[in-house]
Amino acid sequence: MLDWANQFNICCFLDNNNYDSPWHQYEAMLAADALHTLEVNAGNAFPALQAFHHTHQDWLFGHLAYDLKNETVPGLQSQHHDGIGFPDMCFFVPRVIIQLQKNEVHIGGEDFTEQDAHDVLMACLRMPVNVVAPATSHLQPLRSRLDHERYITAVKALQQHILHGDCYEVNFCRENYMEGVTLHPPALFRQLNTLSPAPFAAYYRLNNRYMACSSPERFMQKKGNTVISQPIKGTSRKDPDPAKDRQLQEQLFNNAKERAENVMVVDLVRNDLSHTALQGTVAVSELFGIYSFAQVHHMISTVTAQLPPQQPFTEVLRTAFPMGSMTGAPKIRVMQLIEQYEETRRGLYSGAVGYITPNGDFDFNVVIRSMLYNAANQYLSFQTGSAITFYSDPEKEWEEVLLKAAAMKKTITG
Repeated sequence: MLDWANQFNICCFLDNNNYDSPWHQYEAMLAADALHTLEVNAGNAFPALQAFHHTHQDWLFGHLAYDLKNETVPGLQSQHHDGIGFPDMCFFVPRVIIQLQKNEVHIGGEDFTEQDAHDVLMACLRMPVNVVAPATSHLQPLRSRLDHERYITAVKALQQHILHGDCYEVNFCRENYMEGVTLHPPALFRQLNTLSPAPFAAYYRLNNRYMACSSPERFMQKKGNTVISQPIKGTSRKDPDPAKDRQLQEQLFNNAKERAENVMVVDLVRNDLSHTALQGTVAVSELFGIYSFAQVHHMISTVTAQLPPQQPFTEVLRTAFPMGSMTGAPKIRVMQLIEQYEETRRGLYSGAVGYITPNGDFDFNVVIRSMLYNAANQYLSFQTGSAITFYSDPEKEWEEVLLKAAAMKKTITG
């Protein structure tokens, strides 16, 4: 499916990697080739999306990039370097949609016949098994615009803002990049998805820009008048010994610092959803849930809300974006500080990729643990970050972002 779709200039592949969840609707979805496309930057993007959906009343696939914050909060700007170049928002009406669910394959498209669906299936099955390595053997050194000294200085400065009462916690990120890289993006995604399968994995192509994503986090889902958001705060390593692994999960559940950070982002999400929800319907259906993934355990909470029947779906997205788990609290001040101290535009990183149904339901991930690639300028980028609090040790935060970067680099080097 993926290799067949990659022949088109626009495609989006979403895979839950068989994670069991009552909230999942599809095992995998593929949208390929665009009949109509909306591509806009911050300014009037959310109204444009609402109008685009109203015009076509069809399935839409695409993304919300982090810098849509410049539309949701007046006065914010993004002046930093961006080596990838995704627009702030893009959605497309696909010519073909493939859905995998309960051992069934559903293939459809505009004016599709049974023969059309059969032809797509056969075309996918005829694709050769691709064994191309994700990157050439002549990789350039991994670089960053934020070296050790500048990173430590920035973290200490953020802690001073916390001390002065500007904020409580900041998600601070650092870009890692390579130039002069030639790779095969579908193989890059397969490698990433093999090393770290996740319930919100995604492959996305928009012309010469690509994303390979292994995200464990859902930003938001809407089904009917019900909206859920499932922020992640709290992480623990795993252990091959079952007894030790259970102990690590219990330690994560009882960790006061992790619980405090999780409650903080839960309160932020509750506030975000309250802007569009019916009064009194915002609720926490699960607090401090411990979930296991390929490499780590995560603490995840679920916040739900009920919407008024005529509430535009774009208002729900606009008032909650960008997600609190990738910003901090209070959100507006933290986004100002992120712009002040980070040295690269986040772009699609810490944005969201997903789909919107013809009736206005949607499901979006959080773009983390992702590699972004611009084939035109051979620029490969991935960001790693951590939550900065007053009690953070700047050197340990530095070690954490380096460790995360090393894990992502394995996707390329094997």
